[in-house]
Amino acid sequence: MKDKYEKLYKEAKRIIGDKTPLKKDCGTVCGAACCKGDKDTGMLLFPFEETTLTVNEKDGVRLAVCDRKCKREERPLSCRIFPFFPYVTAQGKIAVIPDIRGVNVCPLVSNFSEVQFDRGFLWRVKKVGRLLYADEACREFLTETSREMDSIISLME
Repeated sequence: MKDKYEKLYKEAKRIIGDKTPLKKDCGTVCGAACCKGDKDTGMLLFPFEETTLTVNEKDGVRLAVCDRKCKREERPLSCRIFPFFPYVTAQGKIAVIPDIRGVNVCPLVSNFSEVQFDRGFLWRVKKVGRLLYADEACREFLTETSREMDSIISLME
């Protein structure tokens, strides 16, 4: 099973490539705010995703914790697609939406309507979402996370 997921995430990372949400390094906008986690915060790992970063588990949730010195080529998938998420619609389709969980961290999420995002990046996140959706464990993860995001959005209304 390990080989299956290594291959899956390698393909997902290949699809994203070196694309970022903006046509420049978005970390220059906010001082790389998303890379400033601590032992209790970090980026959510996808099912069976292995990483060279420190992994903490809290309440059954696996997080990649960054010490602000990661090797970009070793970043987990969540870091590569942030601040977006391949959201599963009620019809079971993949849509790319801003990850509402990052609203307090990422100025791109809080100013979403004012930012010109790289359409190539968004297309790649959608393609990755479709790739992951074909896997049962990833489909479950994407769907559960999408419903969690729905709950957060409904609380904000």
